[in-house]
Amino acid sequence: MIDWNAVKEYAEVVIIALIMALIIRTFVVQAFKIPSGSMLETLQIGDHILVNKFKYRFTRVKRGDIIVFEYPVNPKIDFIKRVIGLPGDVVRVIEKKVYLNGQPLDEPYAIFRDAKGGTNEGDNFGPLTVPDDSYFVMGDNRDESYDSRFWGVLSGEAVKGNAFFIYWPISRFGRIDH
Repeated sequence: MIDWNAVKEYAEVVIIALIMALIIRTFVVQAFKIPSGSMLETLQIGDHILVNKFKYRFTRVKRGDIIVFEYPVNPKIDFIKRVIGLPGDVVRVIEKKVYLNGQPLDEPYAIFRDAKGGTNEGDNFGPLTVPDDSYFVMGDNRDESYDSRFWGVLSGEAVKGNAFFIYWPISRFGRIDH
C-alpha cells in the first residue's frame, strides 16, 4: 500500500529544494566551466569555478577582480576576464605593456604566449578613457585573449559576478587569487 503522506512529504522537500537551488543560482552563486586559455595561468581550461553574483549588489567592481559577464557582441555567451580599467581611467597598451593613467601597470599574473611571433593587433592600443559605468577588461594570457582591446569597454550592466573559487579539478580546489 502506498503511503500518500510520505509521498506528499518527499514531493514537498524536492519542490522546496528545487526552488531554493533556482534562487541561489539566480541571485547568489553560479557555477561556470572555463572553456578557453584566455585566463592562463590563473584559470586553466576545464576549471570549474563558482561566481559570486551577490557581491556587486553591495560593493563596487575593483581593479584586478576576475569577473564573469555577458559578452557584449553576443549577450547569450558568458566571458571571464580581469578588470584592468575602472570608470575615468585612461588605458593604453604599448608593445604589450599596459599603462594606466600614464603609469605602467604591475601585472604578475599576465603571460604572453605568442606562438606566431611578431606583433599582434592587441600589442598596441589606445589611449582610451573608460566611460562611466564601464570597465576595460583583459585576459591574463594576453596573446590569446579576445578582450576590450578588440571589442571595446564592458558595460557595468553586463557584469554577472565575481569569480572566487575553483571547485574542480580537486587538485586546483581553492580560492581564486585576484
